[in-house]
Amino acid sequence: MILCIFMKARGCAVNICAHCGKEVVLSGRVMRESICPHCRAYLHSCVNCKFYSPGRHNDCIEPQAEFVGDKRTANFCDFFIFLESAAQGLDRMQKKKNEARDRFDKLFGG
Repeated sequence: MILCIFMKARGCAVNICAHCGKEVVLSGRVMRESICPHCRAYLHSCVNCKFYSPGRHNDCIEPQAEFVGDKRTANFCDFFIFLESAAQGLDRMQKKKNEARDRFDKLFGG
């Protein structure tokens, strides 16, 4: 798998790393040993999967998936699909960032 460096790279899907919140552009499949170019965390982890659902049985909505103890590290799950909500994720993250900045400014009179 080749990680694309440029966000607008042709043929690559833009995704958000659940570990650092930065954009990761992918070309091809996310393999078990694939890492985020920003934070060096494993990308093939439960927290980056579209089936990850904290609070559900095994924290996963895929009923056939095997139990994974550490949801933030690389695993061998055959059902892994990288969460494709980059635009929504960026909007949500930007909104949270703006709200935090507003609260900070109000608190310290900025």
